[in-house]
Amino acid sequence: MMKAVALTFVLTLTAGAFCTPVAAAGDVEAGAKLFTRICGGCHQVGESARGGFGPQLNGIFGRPSASVADYQYSDAMKSAGIVWTRETLTAYLEAPKKVVPGTRMIFWGLSDPEKIEDVLAYLQTFQPQ
Repeated sequence: MMKAVALTFVLTLTAGAFCTPVAAAGDVEAGAKLFTRICGGCHQVGESARGGFGPQLNGIFGRPSASVADYQYSDAMKSAGIVWTRETLTAYLEAPKKVVPGTRMIFWGLSDPEKIEDVLAYLQTFQPQ
């Protein structure tokens, strides 16, 4: 009986670790429109992306903060010590100045979790394969 309970527990944990909820995926098309409207004035993505008013965001997932060579980061961002994950990017998009006090990013944040997921889904399309 104990083996059956343990096996059920392990299988449940394993299933949770390898399954991504569909709702968390975001809408890439909606994210592209949002990115263009709210992020595109400062950030670029894509093959010819480069730093401008903000750093380019290709390959942002898994990248340490302040690590793109063609952008002059604030001292706050340089010392933040963040690795950009879905969780850290979500928190940053919600309240940039709360996550990195002193950041130069002029953006008040997004309060809608669905819009954040959409933008993250769009940015995910610019990860190296």
